[in-house]
Amino acid sequence: MAQREVITYTDDLTGEEAEEIGTHTILIDGAGVEVDLTTENHDRLLEILHPYLSATGARRVRGSITAAGTRGKRRAVATAGSSDTAEIRAWAKKQGLEVNDRGRVPASIKEAYEKANG
Repeated sequence: MAQREVITYTDDLTGEEAEEIGTHTILIDGAGVEVDLTTENHDRLLEILHPYLSATGARRVRGSITAAGTRGKRRAVATAGSSDTAEIRAWAKKQGLEVNDRGRVPASIKEAYEKANG
């Protein structure tokens, strides 16, 4: 007997089924959630968070944040999990660099982004 498994990706915000869904971690004050979003809804989330993420006094945080606010050795994004990746992808596309919409961003593109955005 043959068996076939079907995986359906669903946007947590809209319930929309789509092939292009990414999981994003959102951490605020050490507490967080993971949400699965279409590229469009992820872009909308970044647009909403942009004033806070780019505030003059805002500082990038490296390392995981615990409930007590201490930093660990693992890398985590403090406010919008995968937002770094989304920002890097958007930047790379504006620079004319080839980058996939999903999956790991090549180290060379990450390095170029960090160099350009210090």
